[in-house]
Amino acid sequence: MKLFIHQLFAPLRLGVLLAAFFQLPAIASEKPNILFIAIDDLRPELGCYGSPIVKSPNLDALAARGLRFDRAYCQEAICSPSRASLLSGLRPDQTGITHNYVQFRDLNPDVITLPQHFMAQGYETFSSGKIFHRPNDDPQSWSRKLAINKTPYKKPNYTFADPKNHELHQRYRKEMFEKYGEASKRGLASGPAFERYDVPDHAYVDGWHTEAAIATLKDMVEKDAEKPFFLALGFKLPHLNWVAPEKYWALYDDDDIQLASQTEGPKGGAQIGLHPSFELRVRANIPKIGLMGDDLSRTLLHAYYASVSYVDANIGKMLAALEQVGKMENTIVIVWGDHGWHLGDMGIWGKATNYEIATRVPLILATPDMRAKGKSTDALVELVDIYPTLCELAGLPRPDHIVGKSFAPLIEDPDQDWKEFALSQFPSPALREWAANPLSPEMRETFFGPLIEEVEGRIIKQQGDLWDRDLFENHLMGYALRTDQYRFITWLDSRDLEAAPVFVELYDHDNDPEETINVADQYPDVVKELSGKVLEMVRKGTSYRR
Repeated sequence: MKLFIHQLFAPLRLGVLLAAFFQLPAIASEKPNILFIAIDDLRPELGCYGSPIVKSPNLDALAARGLRFDRAYCQEAICSPSRASLLSGLRPDQTGITHNYVQFRDLNPDVITLPQHFMAQGYETFSSGKIFHRPNDDPQSWSRKLAINKTPYKKPNYTFADPKNHELHQRYRKEMFEKYGEASKRGLASGPAFERYDVPDHAYVDGWHTEAAIATLKDMVEKDAEKPFFLALGFKLPHLNWVAPEKYWALYDDDDIQLASQTEGPKGGAQIGLHPSFELRVRANIPKIGLMGDDLSRTLLHAYYASVSYVDANIGKMLAALEQVGKMENTIVIVWGDHGWHLGDMGIWGKATNYEIATRVPLILATPDMRAKGKSTDALVELVDIYPTLCELAGLPRPDHIVGKSFAPLIEDPDQDWKEFALSQFPSPALREWAANPLSPEMRETFFGPLIEEVEGRIIKQQGDLWDRDLFENHLMGYALRTDQYRFITWLDSRDLEAAPVFVELYDHDNDPEETINVADQYPDVVKELSGKVLEMVRKGTSYRR
């Protein structure tokens, strides 16, 4: 028997073999470490992705020694559902988490998360910052607490470092709480959308969380040098509010910033598919209705870019610390964004759509024995694929419940044939709050009321007799299928997925990469085929496999 096993699995090391064969932890010294970096609201707007303006030298350097994924997609373009999907290895319809106000463990008490699985296989797991939707979510996924006593700086208590902005934020929140009570916690009031202030990196939470991760790494290596680790570092930026130290703002000149070229929604597109930028408009210094204007738009882009550069600098500190403690040579580094973000594209600001801008994400993977060093791949991959990929790269058994497909083989051959489809979803973007939960009465009573009426009018005009407020607000789910050539979006009644779609959209990326024209009427055969594929994937709840 031993000889047979040896011959069958000769390429594998003994510790990895035992882990796969007996479902037991591999020998600790044989295991690679994992540095797992999450970035909130980051679209592929980096130097290594071809951005002519964004300064991201540390991520660019990581891509130069790793593999850059040019067509990676999230499962839902909002924080909690996207992260719950990635960390559980399940799609949003399987986790039941399709908006931000659902607790992961309330619906998934027994699911083994990605870090939990690594912990069960002998890893020390710890996190700093935003990994799950809330920083303190799911304590059972982590074996080690942050070494806060070893962190040289005090954690910031507030979003804003400028006292004036903090006071404004508190005043707005107080006014809303006095009027709406607990409903105000769902983002009915905020301070400014951005802050430019001359403070050190650790004065904001992303900088502090980086320092805490570094201190904890050093503490762990000092005490348990041979134990493998899964270190998760999560950055809130460039999520609103865009607060970054002055030195990162100074990297950019407003005169060099180009505004979005496509500021209208797709011709013939679904009116339900685009929202009126609720998430940005709630900020204190943002108009509540109407256009942002060129000057404000340029400032908002400046704020976003400064935030990205600030995050990049902190990633550089984390990578330098990994090198300093002598762990870089045996560490897999993966960096991912949880979803994209419209920066005026299609006329909106925010995530929460089913279009390319909101669903396409940056993804960079670097392994110690990287074969495809400095290369990129056009393979269609999904964030739900990260769980099985890290299992394969670490030589760990793959849990039975996960549905993604490991993209580890792309490290060897980034140009090989791969998955045919990537599937994303989002419920009723135009008639949901930005966290994807149904509109509240309080939302309708505030300054959002006119915006909601305006977008409702456009939907009613398009849908005619099909208009039904209960359906459109509470039960309509958009499923977006990305193929090599097309983005197909079908709007289905979640109570009866077999019923005829309420609306369909088709965008031909060979001829229209910015998704400006819905060509569904021109290609009925393509629509029919892709409709069937969506239903097949949704029924199975798994990745489509050829």
